[in-house]
Amino acid sequence: MSRETLEIIAFVLYLAVVLCVGVVFFLKGRKSLGGEKEYFLGGRKLNGWVAALSAGASDMSAWVLMGLPGSIYLCGMGQVWISIGLFIGTILAWIFVAPRLRRFSIESNDSITIPQYLTNRFKSNNRLLLIVCAVIFLVAYCIYAASSIVACGELFNTVFGFDKTWAMIGATAIILVYTFLGGFNAVCWTDFIQGMLMLIALMAVPIIACFAMGEAGFTPVAAVVTDENYYNFLSSGKFDWKSISDILSGLGWGLGYFGMPHILVRYMSIRSEKEMKKSRVVGIFWTGLIILMASVVALVAHEYLGNALDSSSKDLVFIHMVRGLMPAFIGGLLLSAILAASMSTADSQLLTSASAFSADVYKPIFRKNASSKEMLIVGRVVVAIISVIALLIATSPACSGIMKLVSNAWGAFGAAFGPSILLSLYWKRFTYKGALAGVVVGFVVDIVWLIFLFPITNVYEIIPGFIAGLIAAVLVTLMTKKPSAEVEQLFDNASVKRED
Repeated sequence: MSRETLEIIAFVLYLAVVLCVGVVFFLKGRKSLGGEKEYFLGGRKLNGWVAALSAGASDMSAWVLMGLPGSIYLCGMGQVWISIGLFIGTILAWIFVAPRLRRFSIESNDSITIPQYLTNRFKSNNRLLLIVCAVIFLVAYCIYAASSIVACGELFNTVFGFDKTWAMIGATAIILVYTFLGGFNAVCWTDFIQGMLMLIALMAVPIIACFAMGEAGFTPVAAVVTDENYYNFLSSGKFDWKSISDILSGLGWGLGYFGMPHILVRYMSIRSEKEMKKSRVVGIFWTGLIILMASVVALVAHEYLGNALDSSSKDLVFIHMVRGLMPAFIGGLLLSAILAASMSTADSQLLTSASAFSADVYKPIFRKNASSKEMLIVGRVVVAIISVIALLIATSPACSGIMKLVSNAWGAFGAAFGPSILLSLYWKRFTYKGALAGVVVGFVVDIVWLIFLFPITNVYEIIPGFIAGLIAAVLVTLMTKKPSAEVEQLFDNASVKRED
């Protein structure tokens, strides 16, 4: 059999496993009476391992296998500040956000979405924040999901020569099927499988490449030309504004974890405080190892491939390494890691945005007496709509590529929700109007900075957006009436650690 045939067989086997998981949870869900809570939050029954790897896999989309290795391969160590920022951010989120958010969401009328939590936290009947959050979700997740669809198109086009558009349509259809079938549980369990596959792939490739390069007679694919600053953590080789802005922007990525809805709901879904402790260790270790090995892949590829790839093909570093080193079937399984990274992020985003609309807008505003079955139908319709919009963005000639799409959506979420989430967990005086101001100002400043000031400053928009949102939330809170005794009691109750 040809290499392409064996790779296709490997991909089909992987996709069959993913779809089987969806079918299993679909059949289990038909017997369950959990309704939208079961579909959108897994009934808060996730064990530590699944929750940790699901949070990580839904975070580490195709950029960790394509965008990040490609940037480091082409430009050098000055690009690793994003990895450092993300690692610091995930540590802080698991320690300071995850356990308190789980307790606070339960205390806040057992909230199943982030917008719902931010409203119930203040025992407010005002629906404005729900609507604002749902709009931000729909906009940002269309962009975010488009990045995963683009990655799938690149993968199938490079490996099999498939037309990119048809490849992206196929990938979107597969994501839709198992998100429809099993809901949150299916998404999390497939994320678990995909997270393990991503880790195995990133660990195996550089190790095998080092053995191959150690053999007598090895020559790089192309000449190795190393810039004098390639191994310098300062991108320009000196401590100037370019290096400073790259460092600030890279570290700024860590702020996204405090406001990333599809990651935050994983924290909310863990079944107990005991499992939370296990999740924290597993999640931090997995993320750190994934980021480290993605950087190692890039540095090894620099020696193995030489300067074979340029700026237009740098995102294909991992694909070329796998196809050059691995037998066809094994290579196909490892390349499935790219598909895994793309799909694990896209499915999480689709489900989170669907839950935000159906549970936070449709039911409280349009159909207060909507049944659980009706809510699930609405959620699935929203998933389909967002998928189509994301596909249109991905196939548009103006599409800006994987890394740019991810950075835009990541910045919008982090700036909009990060300040309000943190303040809601740690400030007893915090108010509903303060939360609304933080979300709106953070999102608006992020967008304005991206369009008008990023080209001038080269500073990632999440930083000014987050700071502006934090200031607005604090100022508006101080200018408004303090929370009621009932809201303050909720804060006190949720602040107590439990061993449930």
